[in-house]
This record gives sequence, C-alpha cells and structure tokens, in this order.
Amino acid sequence: MNGYRQPVLGILGGGQLARMLALAAAPLGVKTLVVDSAADACAGQVAPLLRADWNDHAALAGFAAQVDVVTFDFENVPAETARRLAAQVPVFPNPDALAVAQDRLAEKTLFNDCGLATPSFMAVDTRADLDRALAGIGAPAILKTRRLGYDGKGQFRLKSAADADAAWAALGAQAAAHGLILEAFVPFERELSVLAVRGRDGELRTWPLTGNWHTDGVLSLSLAPAPGIDTLQARATALARTLAERLDYVGVFALELFVKDGELLGNEMAPRVHNSGHWTIEGALTSQFENHVRAVLGLPLGDTAARGASAMFNWIGELPDAAPVLGASDAHWHDYGKQPRPGRKVGHATLCAPDAAALATRLRTVARALGRDEQALPALRALGAA
Repeated sequence: MNGYRQPVLGILGGGQLARMLALAAAPLGVKTLVVDSAADACAGQVAPLLRADWNDHAALAGFAAQVDVVTFDFENVPAETARRLAAQVPVFPNPDALAVAQDRLAEKTLFNDCGLATPSFMAVDTRADLDRALAGIGAPAILKTRRLGYDGKGQFRLKSAADADAAWAALGAQAAAHGLILEAFVPFERELSVLAVRGRDGELRTWPLTGNWHTDGVLSLSLAPAPGIDTLQARATALARTLAERLDYVGVFALELFVKDGELLGNEMAPRVHNSGHWTIEGALTSQFENHVRAVLGLPLGDTAARGASAMFNWIGELPDAAPVLGASDAHWHDYGKQPRPGRKVGHATLCAPDAAALATRLRTVARALGRDEQALPALRALGAA
C-alpha cells in the first residue's frame, strides 16, 4: 500500500477503559499496544498486551519505541512515568494535567481559580489539622486521601466532630504518604457529569450533561441527556473549556458536578474517558472512546450530539442475566471479561430510545425482567415515570 503504516496508540493501563479504547481505535485504522503490570488485564483480550511495571524504564522505553502517541486509561498511572515517556513520544493528556487530577487539593484549588465553586475544603496532614479543619468547615464532612482512591475508596464520612478519632484511625496512616483533605458534605439535589473532548488544535466539544446515581460510592446508573439541563449545559461547557485551556488538555475528560440551589459545584475531574460516558458508545453520534482516539492522534473531532435518550446500568460485582437486555429494542450489553468480585465493575448495559418517554418504557420493562427495579428507580423518577 505504497508504504502506508497504521498509527499505533499506546495505552498505559489495561482495564476496561483501555479495552474500549482499543475497540474504538480499530475502525479508525489505528493499532493499539497496551502496557499493564497484570498479565490478565482485560484489554489483552482485544489488543497486544505488554506486561511491565511502571518503574521498569527499559520495558517502557521499548514500549515508547513501538507507538506514535501514548495515553492512559486511569488516573493512578504515576505522573513521573508519563513524564519519562513524554521525553520519548507524545503523551496526551499531558503529564502535568494528570498530576493535578491526581491531587484532590490541587484539583479543587484549580476549580476555584477557574471560577468553579466547590464545597469548602482544607488540607489535613496531622491529627491536630483534622480538628482545626472540622472547627472551620463543620460537620458532616468527608475526610479523603489527597491521592489515590476512587469509587468510594479512601474516604470516611464524619457525621459529627465525635467521629474524628475513627476517621483518623481509618485514614491517618495515609496522611504522611498521600496527604488528606477534609471536604464539607453538600446536601446536593442531583449529581451530573459533563464529558468533554479537546483536540490538539484546541477545539472543544461536550456531550449532553449526564445524570448519575451511586451505590456505596460506585456509579450505579446514568441517564443522558439529564432532564432539565437547559440552563446548566452552557455553564458546564464553559467551565470545561476554561479547565481544558488552563491545563492545555488534549483528549476526553469528565467533570463531576453537584447541583445545589440551581448552581454547579465541582466534585472531581477524571483525566480520561469516564464510566458515566459509556452511554455514548451507542447513544451519541461519536462515542467518548472514538473521540479520545481522534483527539490524541490529532484527527478532527466527531459530533457529540445524542441520538436520543439513553440509560446505562452499571454491573457491579457480578453480571445479571443478559437475555432481558439482549431481547429488548436498541439495548446493548457489555461484558468486560473480568472475574466477579464484590465492588468490581464487571460490565454495563445501555438502553437507547428516540425520546424520554420511550426510554422510560424500555427502562421499566428491562429492569423488571432483571429484578433491578430499585436500580432503575432514580432514572424513572427523573423522567417523571416512577
């Protein structure tokens, strides 16, 4: 083919997000090479997998020599590893953006600098700091590790100042290694996420705001477009643009938001494709995964408009029976090929429909057949169909 060579995308991390990135890259004529420390990483089911530790400089140099650009599928990849690779091959998002998103204190400070309000927060490095933070912020509050931890991990909710000893017993040992942060608990009305993608040329697009519900800190259900977002979409898009430009960000990211008294508050930023955007695979004109591949390779971005209305069930711990989903109209099943384990994301299913009313009918029917009425109830309420 006259010397044509397919571009190769390197992915740090071999989880389900890397798996879906590899699947999205293939139709674009893009090969993928995944690196992970686990030999059974699920991305290895669909792409070549290199087993290496993040500190194995020789292996990672060999990896860099085989790819044209590098990205990552989760934010716990060490920023220093990304920086070393960036000296050898382009890395997107850039390592500095990754480092900010890995530190909850730096992240929330950036939010405030960009005009995004947050719940009150204070750094906590010692037991005395925790008392001072509680006196300043009040309770209820949430003590979190500044680094690592997601899906409800690395957190302790304090109902009152009397819980300080228990909170320190749970997380104090991590203060020296990772630092802690105390955040005010917000009695929010709803949780939303804005998924955004920014290209190498600076173009930014967002998908419709997604409504999210969690169980035990893990995403359980998403609804897109979230109802009643007309006044919030423009604000969320403007905030996403400001953050992306400040970080010189390239690729997809998610901005997790609370709504309180009609205003948006920043919770967290995920510097990668995100669980709440999985509905875009079937429910948007261009999925978050395809647009991430396009962005990091410098290709034009795809249309992020929704095809209609979508609801996504997250399967946690184990997969239910697939038949009720596969037998429904415009319903889509995703099995990540992971061993069942409590608290583990093992798959998802997305139901699509031309409008909210049709989606509510399909959602109710499938949930009943699965015995998942309770899981579907928040979305049905939001759709006015409970």
